[in-house]
Amino acid sequence: MYKYFITVLFFSYLLMACSPNNVTEDKSLKKYFDENNVTGTFAVFDNGQGNFTIYNLNRYKDSAYLPASTFKIVNSLIGLQTGDIINEKMIIKWDGIKRANENWNKDLTMEEAFKVSAVPYYQEVAKRIGKDTMQIWLDSIGYGTKKINTTIDSFWLDNSLKITADEQLGLIKKLYFNQLPFSKTTQEIVKRVMIQDQNTNYTLAYKTGLGITENGQQLAWVVGWIEENRHPHLFVLNLEANQQVDIITARKKILMDILQHLGYLEGKK
Repeated sequence: MYKYFITVLFFSYLLMACSPNNVTEDKSLKKYFDENNVTGTFAVFDNGQGNFTIYNLNRYKDSAYLPASTFKIVNSLIGLQTGDIINEKMIIKWDGIKRANENWNKDLTMEEAFKVSAVPYYQEVAKRIGKDTMQIWLDSIGYGTKKINTTIDSFWLDNSLKITADEQLGLIKKLYFNQLPFSKTTQEIVKRVMIQDQNTNYTLAYKTGLGITENGQQLAWVVGWIEENRHPHLFVLNLEANQQVDIITARKKILMDILQHLGYLEGKK
């Protein structure tokens, strides 16, 4: 057991390590944030070259925020590993409560719930997992601040649990290469449901997140990877804006604009 945790810690160190030699701060990306009236950070890791391209390094490394619905990645992994989610086709019945998002107001499979980011589905999954088991897994994978200070069905939404963009990217990299302490089958299922767009040029996989910070600002995430010619590039986008900004539209636009700016989406990477 001791050797196992040393191995996990060793991998964590490797995946989080950013040295001056492998990091390029790209200040030209600032314009994509400015034109959408948001602040934030973006990072992409070229696994083949071992290089990071980062905008706003301080925010990327040092600022922690609620994970919001990006936590569905971890909630899915734990649920599948414990058997509280049988597979991606497992249905949880709608509780009959009408919510603003019509996509949530019906029976959903895990795959459907992940795609439409259905909070009620994953709140039920978290309840089935239970606080003690959830805490064990958060500690095992070193997820953010690892804190469950509030209820089991809201701690990732209410600023109880926080995570940095650097930690998000580290998690995604380990997931992509099946290096998390979950079965390969579990990790492959989650990777599969994360795929959002697949064509001859690229495969784009990610999970979004949307929440409100402690100071009342909107917060948005996109964490995932783009794969071209079988070469993975892991990325994280973190945005913050006032309530007047359409942050959902800005989130997708900034992601696609930056990827295009950096030479992605054409199958040439």
